[in-house]
Amino acid sequence: MTLNIGWIGCGRHATQMLMPQLARNDLHIAAVCDLDGKAAARAASQYGAEAAYGDFHELVNHKGLDAVGMAVGPEVHHDAALAALAKGLPVFIEKPPAKDLASAREIAAAADKAGKPVVVGFMKRYSTGNRIARNILKGEAFGPVMGLSGYYMNEPAYFSGKPDYSSFYLHHCVHYMDLLPWLAGAPFSDLSVRVNVSEPGHILVHLGFECENGAIGSVAMGTTQSRGNPTESLTIMGDHRRVEIQNIIHVKYFRHPPFKADDRNATLDPEVDTLCWEPNFTAAANEDHKGYAALIADAAAAFRGEPSAAPQIHDGVQAMASLERMTALIEQEFKKQKK
Repeated sequence: MTLNIGWIGCGRHATQMLMPQLARNDLHIAAVCDLDGKAAARAASQYGAEAAYGDFHELVNHKGLDAVGMAVGPEVHHDAALAALAKGLPVFIEKPPAKDLASAREIAAAADKAGKPVVVGFMKRYSTGNRIARNILKGEAFGPVMGLSGYYMNEPAYFSGKPDYSSFYLHHCVHYMDLLPWLAGAPFSDLSVRVNVSEPGHILVHLGFECENGAIGSVAMGTTQSRGNPTESLTIMGDHRRVEIQNIIHVKYFRHPPFKADDRNATLDPEVDTLCWEPNFTAAANEDHKGYAALIADAAAAFRGEPSAAPQIHDGVQAMASLERMTALIEQEFKKQKK
């Protein structure tokens, strides 16, 4: 069954990463909206939308919509989601779900009242390597997750010549506020931070954490690496087992192999030796290892009322709560360093 969706925000990320996945999942873009009229017109032409608007209130009133999706600023996420929910329309919101925890909670309350799903764009859950790792962790053989470590980096962020890390927190760190508890299998129960700033705009944060199930870990996040380099690495530790994910597409699963040097008959045992996986990029396959295709597929299922593992607004609320705890601790560190 094809659903008609209205889409808000026609920038490069939306038109190149998200909107192409809609048709693959029987979501017809009936109308688009952007403050930039030319951008809206281009997207309407590209995706066959019958209308282009400059005001999201007009879009949510477009006749015949079954759902609304958006990839705009977090303030608009909040206002447009509330407007769509008031019309009884399910919603897809790119992360972050809102500018702050209070706003995310307002969206969650509106979603509960309307009885409609609000899917949040935490596509890191769907990145191929992370999804493989999660499935391994859910298997009986791995056992409890004991610890997690890794890094998630980006380039320096500036705002009008003055360092402003809020964009980095909201658009990048929020991913790991969702991903780490999802992999650990439980929310954070405790957070701590250490901060190093080499020059204005160049920040490195080491986040230490404990989860409600006892899993512990640390992750480095910062704006001190070029995006031309791999910027993600994760290791999930169990008892005599661990999973490593490099650059979201290289996976190693370490078990409990015997020493082989003194064994003249040593071989590779599929039951205990390391398993490795990486994609074949020479294959003519339309695969999306970043995870947007699988995310939108689950969003479409949620819109239809079908079983769906899509991250929902209450997951967004949890991530925003952790993010605000972390940023408050960072600000405390800044104050200490100034004394």
